[in-house]
Amino acid sequence: MTETATGIRSPGRSVSATHCIHLALPVAQAQRLFTPAGEELWVEGWSPRYLEPDSGTTTPGMVFLTGDGDDATVWTLLRFTQAPYEARYLRVTPASRWGYVDVRCTPGPDGGTDVQVGYTLTAIHPGGEKALEAFEPEPFAQMIEGWREAIEDRLEVLASADIS
Repeated sequence: MTETATGIRSPGRSVSATHCIHLALPVAQAQRLFTPAGEELWVEGWSPRYLEPDSGTTTPGMVFLTGDGDDATVWTLLRFTQAPYEARYLRVTPASRWGYVDVRCTPGPDGGTDVQVGYTLTAIHPGGEKALEAFEPEPFAQMIEGWREAIEDRLEVLASADIS
């Protein structure tokens, strides 16, 4: 165990996983699906509570909350660029873990988009180690493939959505 700058004893266990999916959407539309507002359109139960800006407009520095109880998570959008199409989020679930979420969208040869999603998480408390199991390579790949399926199930609606 290591002592963090906050004085929280951390077991120090970290996991990193990356998985790529392909979406039949242009790159700018695909990127918007991985913003807090965009995910509301396809993630079952995703209901962020926007703190800054309270409108939920996607902008670097935005802060929002998800979950509750031990799964309450504070998110900050650290970077959001469209040349290249990248986003980086810091997420902190104080009861268990913290880490980064990176999303990179690149144009595919067919006019669609290749989306690379990466998570790097570290347990804050021993209980957080259990939560990290979902981010081991195989379960993580299955989770991201589930995202692809959820998006494809709503593709017609998503293609015409105006997401800020």
